[in-house]
Formats: sequence, structure tokens, C-alpha cells
Amino acid sequence: MERFAMKDLIAWKNSPQRRPLLVQGARQVGKTWLIKEFGLANFNDIAYVNFLEDEAMGRQFDGELAPSRLLDAMSLYTGVNAKDPETLVVLDEIQECPRALTALKAFAERSPETALVAAGSLLGVALHRGVSFPVGKVDHLFVYPMTFNEYLLATGNKPMLQALEHADFDLVDSLSERYIEQLRNYYFVGGMPEVVQVFLDTGSFSDARKQQDRLLFDYEHDFSKYADASLAEKIRLVWNSAPGQLARENKKFIYSAVRTGARARGYEEAIQWLVDAGLLLRVNRIAKPGLPLASYEDRDAFKIYLFDVGLLGAASRLDASVLVEGHELFSEFKGALTENYVCQELVASGKVIPYYWSAENSSGEVDFVYDYGRSVVPVEAKAATNLKAKSLRLFVERNHLSRGLRLSLSPFKEQDWVVNLPLYAAGLLPDWFKKIQQDSR
Repeated sequence: MERFAMKDLIAWKNSPQRRPLLVQGARQVGKTWLIKEFGLANFNDIAYVNFLEDEAMGRQFDGELAPSRLLDAMSLYTGVNAKDPETLVVLDEIQECPRALTALKAFAERSPETALVAAGSLLGVALHRGVSFPVGKVDHLFVYPMTFNEYLLATGNKPMLQALEHADFDLVDSLSERYIEQLRNYYFVGGMPEVVQVFLDTGSFSDARKQQDRLLFDYEHDFSKYADASLAEKIRLVWNSAPGQLARENKKFIYSAVRTGARARGYEEAIQWLVDAGLLLRVNRIAKPGLPLASYEDRDAFKIYLFDVGLLGAASRLDASVLVEGHELFSEFKGALTENYVCQELVASGKVIPYYWSAENSSGEVDFVYDYGRSVVPVEAKAATNLKAKSLRLFVERNHLSRGLRLSLSPFKEQDWVVNLPLYAAGLLPDWFKKIQQDSR
């Protein structure tokens, strides 16, 4: 499978200011596979240590954190010369060895020639528990589930991806039903590499769902493994409430939907745990579209989305039969799958932080708002061909924005106040829409 993050890894390798690289992401998004593929293609060898499995190697970090000593130990342990600049040193599941995380500072300062990549699945959780972090001494890369564009590549649809990337909308519109079919499949299969591979191998949506169910089971097992009993139960309740939260007309997170009588104070830590683990995406409300948007966020009002649209469908027990019901899948759960998909695409771009806007004293709401450069971009995610977007138009006009963006199943269309982009072209954001804004000036 081709992952776009490979380009980021190559850029890191060639950077003259290279520091140890910390790769983060939820479990099973393909971090280890990606790093090993990168190492095989760009280095002579890989010195690989996994702290979940290699306890003896982990104990080496209990002593002095001198890079030379640690590299000698890794060389003996792996049988690979870890001191060779053409060897990629990999410290996997680094959250299991806090001292190894601390050692990254020493590698940055005293052994910059060492190409070192550390990876962690629950690193955000570990950091909130007081693990010492080498601030300013590491580079970062976040790995997410496969985007729809990556899914097109994996399923042998490279020409379709190229047409999107070139923004050849005359060609794209002529093939809209093929794109919609692939997007419908993606909604069900999602972007977890193991699930995509099972689907590629078997062509069976049922087999893909079984793999999704295994992943959901494993994630719930992690709750008990990495949190105390009281917190683990709250994490489980929040996690299981997510599909129901998204199925509501107003998708603002409601604590009472987790458990009757639940309050923020009792469940904030559980929500943060899931966000830190990469399993939930949190989208905070903004009060107004000022720059930067972070200055206007209201952290007491927020929405949560699952990190993978396929797992959202699995957690909701969405039956595969919906795939043959035309466009119905896109509007399931009041458009929750569509909103989740758009949120994933924005977050996976690594270039923007999505917020949402809602009016104080009315029902007006815009699904997503992000700032990019000096532009504020409001985004409405439509689950079908319906192009009504009253709230979006009001938001654009009242705040004197150049244009809004509407994602729907309708073809590409430019109007004075809005650009309609097909849902299956969401992966073009945010760069492409910024270009459109510049061209319109």
C-alpha cells in the first residue's frame, strides 16, 4: 500500500536540521509498517527495538543515557550496526519506556548523525501522566487512517486519483458514479490498513467488518490495560456513546447521553484520554470567525468524531446491505458518516485544525471552519445532492468572507458566495480551495 506520509519521512531523512523523529497515531493505523518500509527503501539496514516485546533492551535505558552506550547495546541486541549513519534506528512503542523518550534529547544534541525514529500509539496518554518530554528536540509526524485518496490508490484506481489531483472536473464529473461507488465503499471499509487489506484480498464486506470488530475489541481492551478501573469504565461509556452522539440532529456533545446525570467534571478526563489515544477527533466551537480561530474557541461546546469512518459504521452496527441502496449510506445517522469523513480528511491533511460555528440564539450552524494562512474557510458537509446551505450563506455574508465551501454529491460548481466541491474531492483541501480564493481576487 502507498501511504502519503512516506514523502514526509523522506523529507525528514534529507533535512539538514534533522532531529529524532517521533511518529504518533492510534494503534493499527500502520505506523510500524510505514517506518519499516521507509527504512528498507532508504537505508542500508534497520536496528529495530520494540519496547512492548524487548524488556531487556528497555532496561538498558535505566542507566546512563549516553547515545554511544545505547547504540552499542542496540547493536548487540539487534545484530545490526546502530552506529552506522546508513542504519535507521527504530524505537517502537516508546511510551512503554519513558526513559527512552527522555533519551531523545541526548540523541538530538550529542548524536545528530543517527537517523532515529521513535513511534508510540498511546504516547499522548503517557505524556499526560507526567512522562518527561524532550521539548524542542524532536521532529513530529502524525499518522492517520488511510484517506480516501490513499484508498483509491490501494484499490487500483490511480487514474481516478490523478484526475482529482489535477482538478480536471470535466473528466471527474463524467465519472461521478464511479467516484460515488468508491466513496460509498470507503464509508463502509474505512481507512484502517488491515481492514483495507482484508477487503482487497477477499472482496468481502463481511470479512472487512469482522476485522473492524476485532479492532474495536482490541481498543476496548486497551482501556482497561492503560487506565485504572474507574477511568476505564468512563472511557468505555464515552467511546460507546460516540455513534449516538453523532446520530443526533444537533451533534454537540451531550454528557447526559453518556450516562444519565453525567457532568463534565466526571468525564472530561475520559474524553481527553480518547483524544490523546488518537481514537476520537474533538472539534471545538468558535464564537466568531476571527484570526486566529483558536483565540475564539469555546472549549465547553464541542463535537466528537471517530478517527475512522469505517469503524464508526462498525460501532453503529451498520449493515452492509445499505451499500446497495443508492445514496442512502451518505445520509445515514443524519449525515454523521459524511461529517465524520470530512473531519477525517481535514485532520489528515496535517495543515488545519477544524472547528465548528453555531449561533448563540438561533439554530444556525456551520459544520466546519478552519483558518489557513490569512483566510477563514467555512465548510458545509452535505450528505446528498441537496445544495441548500442557509447557515453557510448567512455566515459568509455576515462575516464578509470571500466564499464558503459546500461538499456534496453534486458536481463542481462555482457561485459568487460558495464553491460546491464533490464529496469525493475532499482530499484536495485545504490547498486547492485557497488557490480558488486567490484566483477570485
